Amino acid sequence: MNNTLKADFTQRDAGIDFLRALTMFIMIFVNDFWKIHDVPHWLEHAAFGEDFMGLADVVFPAFLFVVGMSIPFAIERRYSKGLSAESTIGHILTRTFALLVMGAFITNSEARLSPDVSYKIGVYWILMVTAFLLVWNNYPRTDSRNRKILFSILKTAGVIILFYLAVTFRNPKGGVFAAHWGILGSIGWAYLICAMIYIFTRDRLKYLIPVWFAFVIICILGSRMNETWGGTAILQFPRPNFYNDMLNVLHIGNGALVSFTMGGLIFSLINAKYLNHDNRKKMIYLISSVIIFVLAGYISRKFWILSKISATPPWIFYVTAIVIVVYTLLKCLADIGKAGWLNIIKPAGTATLTCYMIPYVSYGLADLTGIVLPDWFTHGFMGLVNCFCFALLIIGITWLLEKINIKLKI
Repeated sequence: MNNTLKADFTQRDAGIDFLRALTMFIMIFVNDFWKIHDVPHWLEHAAFGEDFMGLADVVFPAFLFVVGMSIPFAIERRYSKGLSAESTIGHILTRTFALLVMGAFITNSEARLSPDVSYKIGVYWILMVTAFLLVWNNYPRTDSRNRKILFSILKTAGVIILFYLAVTFRNPKGGVFAAHWGILGSIGWAYLICAMIYIFTRDRLKYLIPVWFAFVIICILGSRMNETWGGTAILQFPRPNFYNDMLNVLHIGNGALVSFTMGGLIFSLINAKYLNHDNRKKMIYLISSVIIFVLAGYISRKFWILSKISATPPWIFYVTAIVIVVYTLLKCLADIGKAGWLNIIKPAGTATLTCYMIPYVSYGLADLTGIVLPDWFTHGFMGLVNCFCFALLIIGITWLLEKINIKLKI
């Protein structure tokens, strides 16, 4: 493998950190809509079959794009420290496993619990997050034998708690704990696929760009076209079939999710490798990219609806254009020293996984205490204020936890 790159990946990209923080802030904000009503439609998820994209439909793919942007930095930083490709592959597999485990516990709980379970869903959520922190906390490095033993005991306790929750779990239909990955699992699979591809290709765009095109073509061929064009996919085989089964085995699905992560990887690589020291060339590249993706979205929408649920091609193109624009604005603000006001949400970008988990503790406490918000604070404008303040509160708690060395790190 070629371990030499022209770009300096040892320096953090402030634009990526702020984009990750903003994406997580909005994710917490929109995920909290379940407790309010009369939410403006443009903020919500589109319904199945609806030709529409709300703010909530942008957040998840935007995060996948950011995951891809971070991959070259994370892998090249390991190589710069002298770590081998083999250890890096092990690190990728370990991170993926952690995301899959967390995703499974969260997703299984979304249907709540059977009345036959001896504890409430609130207990489940609190124990779940506690166990995640015990197992994957960023414990400080130490030479103390006693502290190492203590950390091992804490990790073991976390594993025992997760095992107990998995064994005792029953959903309202009596179903047992199963391999449902959810959002975190989907992130884990997309990360695994794109990171492994990067391990073997590194900065060679002549390989990476065709891979992105392949993912998009899979989406184009497999997405159901609108009624004007027959209402079926271009490539539609009777189920089951080898083609779709293989895509599912590789966790590529219809190609949309991995295309976001691979797109972010390529975008980040071009920025860092070729345009880092030429602002004029970078701006031309960024503007051209946005125009191309907007045009691709506009043209493809004549053949497919714009839908997150169906993961259609227009969704890929429009979201990619949006994320590039937002990243560019945030990067420009950081470069000219005007991004200080974003520091209030910065913990969501540096302790992202912790920030994602804290709401489940809040929901668990609400379930156990029976606290109900007044009706005037759960609808319309005040409902949105409620969710906005909640997102800021979660980020504040994340910041406090980070100060006392409690931070999920995988």
